[in-house]
Amino acid sequence: MNAASPRRGAQPDLFGRPPAEQDAPSSLREARDDAETCRRCPLWENATQTVFGEGPEDATVVFVGEQPGDQEDIAGKPFVGPAGKMFDAVLEEADFNRRKTYVTNAVKHFKFEPRGKKRIHSRPNAGEIQACRWWLDNELKLIRPELAVALGATAAQSLLGKAVPVTKLRGTTVKRDDGLKVFITVHPSYLLRIPDQATKQAARRRFLDDMKKVKKLARG
Repeated sequence: MNAASPRRGAQPDLFGRPPAEQDAPSSLREARDDAETCRRCPLWENATQTVFGEGPEDATVVFVGEQPGDQEDIAGKPFVGPAGKMFDAVLEEADFNRRKTYVTNAVKHFKFEPRGKKRIHSRPNAGEIQACRWWLDNELKLIRPELAVALGATAAQSLLGKAVPVTKLRGTTVKRDDGLKVFITVHPSYLLRIPDQATKQAARRRFLDDMKKVKKLARG
């Protein structure tokens, strides 16, 4: 799809104006192509590229993270950095085939603060989350999963339309108005930030338990 396409001209813009319903993408490939030129918020200006979701269009589970990190921004793929490797390892231990799931982020561009040669992650604000929610909503409409998993507070806010206490709701499911069940847990990057090894291992075991719960819920 080229830049002169009518669909491109109907993109949401910096003022958050959504496109008409008929301009919604009809496939994940179309959505991914359209998102490459999204200008709904200013985050695209400093990011290398849009990092859209990946996975089959008939996935039963959609995992939603916060935003791409430094390595994801460079690779153009979600969950390929340290947190992604942790995520993959835990899914494998839970006997959960990631290739049968769809993995995406609430925000599709890397938000960061430059510090010397490094780019330090910066959490998306409510406006940026809301601006990018149009893309996540369309991913969910196209896939129609049995379950969505909110990995952290930003993902939960995007999926549920409001901020929720992740610590309190962790391990539970919340049903949206459209009937979609949302399982709440932490983002795998949380595990990487724990300095004490014993505490980190305990947190990893709990995250593993969460993934086993997700697997059972998806089967049900």
